[in-house]
Amino acid sequence: MPSCRQGGQTITISTCVFDAYGTLFDVSAAARRAATEPEFAALSGVWPALAEDWRRKQLEYSWLRAVTGDHVDFWQVTQDGLDWALAAAGLTGDTALRQRLLDLYRELDTYPEVPAMLAALKSGGRQVAILSNGAPEMLADAVASAGIGDRLDAVLSVEAVGVFKPSARVYDLVGARLGCARKAVLFVSSNGWDACAAAGYGFATAWVNRAGAPPDRLGGAPDHVLDDLSGIPALAGL
Repeated sequence: MPSCRQGGQTITISTCVFDAYGTLFDVSAAARRAATEPEFAALSGVWPALAEDWRRKQLEYSWLRAVTGDHVDFWQVTQDGLDWALAAAGLTGDTALRQRLLDLYRELDTYPEVPAMLAALKSGGRQVAILSNGAPEMLADAVASAGIGDRLDAVLSVEAVGVFKPSARVYDLVGARLGCARKAVLFVSSNGWDACAAAGYGFATAWVNRAGAPPDRLGGAPDHVLDDLSGIPALAGL
């Protein structure tokens, strides 16, 4: 029987749900790749800071828009975050660089272990899905570029409910689309706040803590903390 630990109890897992950006897809890949291209040599010394600023503002803007109810899709939030990061790096006027970074964001690299990990889950009979802040078109491009569409049963976007994570209305999409009970879901995210919120919602959770960050001080806590995604099949009972 597929099983996982949640709150000290053994539970049966039928469905594995993944955050997309930062979890399956490496959000630093766009800036890292652009920095290797001769025409964007200005990025060579600053791309790590730009990538970090871009991601941080992207998330901050999503949270603020969720609180205020001033919703736009994640592609707009992604552009707004990039504009802030470019300004912080003194690169505001480089429109070619801005466009190149946005184009690369539509085809982010997955982390190396992702294809085999997803294939193992599917071959083991688990439902596999993405649940993301990403706009549907963004997610479709990323999944197609990575070649992982055949390993997914569903790609769920917050645009179906018009609010970003960690709203419970977003996590509700999993049961509504996949027909599974909360306790049968293993939810996986690289964002500590996302894993905490999903745990509070009632999912079994795994936090992929690649950076070795301290845990967030929030109401829920992830059931498992991993260095990468290679251990997910074992948590799903495979």
